[in-house]
Amino acid sequence: MPFSYDEFDLSGIATYPLKSRTSKARAEDFARPAPDGATVRALLDSLPNILAAADFKAVVHAIAAAKNADGGIVWGLGAHVIKTGLGPVLVDLMERGFVSALATNGAAIIHDFEVALVGATSEDVDDTLGPGRFGMAEETGRLLNAAINDGVANGLGIGQAVTAYLATKEPQFARASVLCAAARLGIPVTVHVAIGTDIIHMHPAANGAALGEGSLRDFKYFVSNVARLDHGVYLNCGSAVVLPEVFLKAVALARNRGVAFAGLTTVNLDFIRQYRPQTNVVSRPTAGTGRGYTLIGHHEIMIPLLAAALRT
Repeated sequence: MPFSYDEFDLSGIATYPLKSRTSKARAEDFARPAPDGATVRALLDSLPNILAAADFKAVVHAIAAAKNADGGIVWGLGAHVIKTGLGPVLVDLMERGFVSALATNGAAIIHDFEVALVGATSEDVDDTLGPGRFGMAEETGRLLNAAINDGVANGLGIGQAVTAYLATKEPQFARASVLCAAARLGIPVTVHVAIGTDIIHMHPAANGAALGEGSLRDFKYFVSNVARLDHGVYLNCGSAVVLPEVFLKAVALARNRGVAFAGLTTVNLDFIRQYRPQTNVVSRPTAGTGRGYTLIGHHEIMIPLLAAALRT
């Protein structure tokens, strides 16, 4: 039986006073214009306590609290963070005590290594792929593979091997290198490699046994670092797959050994929202115990802003 064109009677609907309602946007949480010549702290205070701005403030507070309580702050860095020129910003954070350990993928150490050696990185793939020159920088392939092969043969992980190598060479652009700063400050670096993804794997000096053994050692070091973050912070910056997967496995192993992660804060910082960082960093590891945050924005803007906020 078909329905008819009957208008719904609105005359008897129930209403309530506007002030009695719980509202998510309140005037006291609104932004305020930053004053002329505002400091970073004043800018931060002027942001609204709503959505991403509130999350940004919470992340700043969590990192500062972790530093003050020695809770640990581990940074996971994808290659894009290094390619966008953020090495000096990260070095400053390392020197100020806001970095307890670093985890990278294979591409990140390549870019940082090249920066340390010659002060430049990130070749133009469109120009070099056609002529067969892509990835064929001689020093990058020869020296990095040699550092890894020798270091792993001496019982080191890839991160230890490369930082130790750079420490002995004192390269010209060491002040712009995260790896050089890690060697100087004694901050552990772990490198998590997917075989075949990095240009140094294209060189004859690449040794699969060394890459695999060194990366597995680094995974175990990384698990130990993550296990210390019960009241600490883990930041995933620019890794879409490898580091989120490695972090989830590290959390699983630490929980297997009784780590509750009762006060863990996780942060994914990237310019788009992707499945694995959102699931394996922000949501699953903190479910029911900690707090995860997603900050969307370009690394070259967001990381310096975060660093400036931490320095105030």
